[in-house]
Amino acid sequence: MTTPSKRLEGIIPCGKDGWEVHFAAWKRKEVGEPIIILSVGDHDFDTPGETVEACVAALRSGHHHYTQLPGIPRLREAMARASTRCTGVETSAAEVLVTPGGQLALYAAVQGTLDRGDHAVAVAPYYATYPGTFRAAEADFTVVEAEAADGFQPRAEAIEAALKPNTRAILINTPNNPTGAIYSRKSLEAIADLCIRHDLWLLSDEVYWTLGGGHHISPRALPGMAERTLVVNSMSKSHGMTGWRMGWLTGPESMIALLVSLNLVTTYGLTGFIQQAAAEALENDYGVKQIADTYNGRRKVFLDAIRGLNDITVRGSEGGMYVMLDVSAIERDDEKFAWAFLDAEKVGVMPGSSFGDAAAGHIRVSLCQPDDMLLEAATRLRRFASSYRSKAA
Repeated sequence: MTTPSKRLEGIIPCGKDGWEVHFAAWKRKEVGEPIIILSVGDHDFDTPGETVEACVAALRSGHHHYTQLPGIPRLREAMARASTRCTGVETSAAEVLVTPGGQLALYAAVQGTLDRGDHAVAVAPYYATYPGTFRAAEADFTVVEAEAADGFQPRAEAIEAALKPNTRAILINTPNNPTGAIYSRKSLEAIADLCIRHDLWLLSDEVYWTLGGGHHISPRALPGMAERTLVVNSMSKSHGMTGWRMGWLTGPESMIALLVSLNLVTTYGLTGFIQQAAAEALENDYGVKQIADTYNGRRKVFLDAIRGLNDITVRGSEGGMYVMLDVSAIERDDEKFAWAFLDAEKVGVMPGSSFGDAAAGHIRVSLCQPDDMLLEAATRLRRFASSYRSKAA
């Protein structure tokens, strides 16, 4: 019997991945239970109508043929302008590679910087696909935890201690998923310093940059970093386009030129009418302010509703689409807490340990529900926390 490659078997090792609570919540909601789903980061609203209409118009205008491998010129120009705003560094279209979603931008960055057996450092808590993306490149990696006690700000000395002779890259994410932490200039300057001293690539996932309340800082803007930083970006969160699969990678022109070959053997270019719609959305900022205002407002509503809740501490939660709550004073096993919360109050949240050891003892609460649902979830959390403590006593 023929067997699959070891590469495929190694991308996602067997075992639990922490998403069981989310999947159970969805199944129960589908059969009619009044479950509030706060476990996933997908908008509860549709893509702005202007973007949809731009796509329809592009389709009817004949934009359904093969396209240029790095992306159509109009879209690369628009993404370059967005990168200039995101990173604070003047960016040309030649420094942009269009990808089908931010995940493919991350995949391209890892494939472009790491060979088989090379080593990387990933700062946790992290987005769930990071380990598998390194494994797909057959690269080794070490996870360095940004501690809850530090507000999930990464410590450069901990990262430096994890470096090896064959380390070639560091991967960070700010604003952070899952914690909502926005890395400070001090934290980023320290990481930039060790990248320069050790001649490392910095892979910077900045997908949530528009949801940082105006406080986002890109390490690409720091002295000496533009030539060694690859920025992962996406239109999923900023423009409400999760299902459209539209992202991009920003980096040195020489690296982007090489990575065009990756598009040749993976996507062979992207869908023309979607690229045209994405370009128009970027050129006109369709939905950007409204989406940012929505999540900034929801974050305040939820945090105000749980303010003063005994034995639950807010960590990070400055930007992005999530709030991270430390529940360890009530229950140290965050997965046990999440299951019990689902069963008792019909609210689905993510166990923090799904995203790394530093987030153990936490739950991640998605803000992808309207204010009234978030207020109801907060009420249920207050009730649950009180009853859980009473039972424990």
